[in-house]
Amino acid sequence: MSTPAVLKFGGSTFPAATAYADLAAALSRRAEQEQRPLAVVVSAMPGETEKLRGLLHEVNPQPEDATGAGLLTLADTVSAHLLATALHRAGLTATVLAGHQQGLVTDDTFMWAKVARLDDGPLRRALDEHQVVIVPGGQAADRHGRPTWLGKNSSDLSAVLVAAALGADRVEIHSDVDGIYSADPNVVAGARLLPEVTYDTAALMSLYGAKVLHRRSVRTARQHGITLVCRHNRAPFTSGTVISNEGGPTAGVVANTRSKVLRYATAAQADMAHSVFHTEGIDTVRLEDGPHLVVVGGYLDIDRFQRVHDLPEARVLGIPVTEIIGSRATTHIAADPEEARQLAQKLHDGLPESTTGLRAL
Repeated sequence: MSTPAVLKFGGSTFPAATAYADLAAALSRRAEQEQRPLAVVVSAMPGETEKLRGLLHEVNPQPEDATGAGLLTLADTVSAHLLATALHRAGLTATVLAGHQQGLVTDDTFMWAKVARLDDGPLRRALDEHQVVIVPGGQAADRHGRPTWLGKNSSDLSAVLVAAALGADRVEIHSDVDGIYSADPNVVAGARLLPEVTYDTAALMSLYGAKVLHRRSVRTARQHGITLVCRHNRAPFTSGTVISNEGGPTAGVVANTRSKVLRYATAAQADMAHSVFHTEGIDTVRLEDGPHLVVVGGYLDIDRFQRVHDLPEARVLGIPVTEIIGSRATTHIAADPEEARQLAQKLHDGLPESTTGLRAL
């Protein structure tokens, strides 16, 4: 078997059910042109995971992690099967490998699980028998076969793990933007595409909350020497940013209004909280200008997490806005989303132009 192409399609690829047929047609053309199998990782349709989260919290405001991992991942499973049936209709053989079928084994942390090992056997056997193998993003299982979840936006990580198992040297990440920008173009006027970004820069931007790639996916790609190619998720699937060891100095501004800055009473309390969040797989940044901790992304019930882990009380200061130049990151704190947007624009306007992607593709 030739090395499969490994592709990931984010949830924005599927705004309606008809989008599955559109993607199936594109995948059919690609399979015919390249004459090799495709390993395709997909995310849930927009809003479906949050619907399940809402139902879960309606039934139990403080659900146990095992139930959350079992329920929330179903949205991605639905998306995978919808693509599978669209591929069948297009004349291709396709199958879905859910978390417990992939050979991906994690620790027994049900939410934000960490990968323990990956058996490539199930993937290879499925690709021997089908033209397309579809993997629902973010799913895995512990050593007892119980569903685990790799975390929010972890479809990127699933795709990199699939590529590592199959010996592929690149992964194509398809989303509603064609690459990494010097700032969120929906927030900051004049944001520019970064044509080449190193693993370290991509990971740093992700750490501070940039809506680019899952940070663990970037680290895993670097570990296995896998190039990440960011592409648009609509035909003609234009390429934008390439993430690898290559790339010059870059600069950007990260303003994720879902992120929060917490203030603890003492530096020791902030250090302890940072350690606990890190141990549980939650991205946080310990700021140096005080007992402050950034909780990235906003998809965590912070109050519940603090209670469950018996952490000291913390006060929400505001929203972090981070200026990144090379390997240096400077975080400012905005009081509300509007102030965060204004501050991000001001900081971006002051970035050195030579490091914000002005070089042509």
